[in-house]
Amino acid sequence: MPVIRDCDSSPSGGLLRAFGEFNRGDWFECHETLEDLWIGSEGEIRDFYQGVLQIAVALHHWRNGNFGGAVHLLAGGAGYLRRVRDTCQRIQVDVLVEAADRFRETLVSLGPERMAEADRNLIPRLRLAPASHASHDIEP
Repeated sequence: MPVIRDCDSSPSGGLLRAFGEFNRGDWFECHETLEDLWIGSEGEIRDFYQGVLQIAVALHHWRNGNFGGAVHLLAGGAGYLRRVRDTCQRIQVDVLVEAADRFRETLVSLGPERMAEADRNLIPRLRLAPASHASHDIEP
């Protein structure tokens, strides 16, 4: 029986692989890894995978000089992630959305001719949220 994953689940090995690929700039490989997770998923987790996947492809397009593809997919990926809670499988979704929006705005302000000049420090990265200890809280 397949494992059902949702945003409350721990990150799978596949998501951890995609995490490393994304943050190393292996965006095409990240797309491939996330596509395997996305196929057959449903609901919020599907939007999560698709959002991260689209941002990875957007960054791949940016690196290859495809301005339109980069801007379009940064907006689309952030749109999918806005349907997801702030943290999903320990990934800080809200931080990724803010970074994708900021990078897209930077690219738009630079335009297609100067998009390669974008500050590398603005490139979105995946961030892990600290492990929650909320289940151990005791109310008086």
